Amino acid sequence: MSDDCIFCRIVEGKIPSCKVCQDELTLAFLDIGPLSEGHCLLIPRQHYARLDECPAATLAALGRNLGPLARAVVDVVGAEGYNVLNNNDRCAGQLVEHIHFHIIPRNPGDGVFTQWPAGEYPEGRIEQLAENIKKLL
Repeated sequence: MSDDCIFCRIVEGKIPSCKVCQDELTLAFLDIGPLSEGHCLLIPRQHYARLDECPAATLAALGRNLGPLARAVVDVVGAEGYNVLNNNDRCAGQLVEHIHFHIIPRNPGDGVFTQWPAGEYPEGRIEQLAENIKKLL
């Protein structure tokens, strides 16, 4: 646990939250600054800043809970779909340095994430990247 982490303080009960589910490794609660009604956060109980720092057992628990949580949120708010979002590091938009998954209910025309800034690779670059990634795995 980290005393200066807001999510660790929520896990410890030092900051109130609207919890929706929890187990020995994870906790889910409603986001107090929602992008849409029902926006939830799913976090590990232990403090890990980035996804790649999290142990496999904790990642498995997050994965086990993510689908049922998303389904429940969508059903309760009557959304047509949802986004699952996980940011790692400030440059990627991570404001709280504790792994968390956003479950964001979505409906047509809701104005959330209106653009996807897709690009293109120069000739041969995609294959080069794939090979380099494979070498590190």
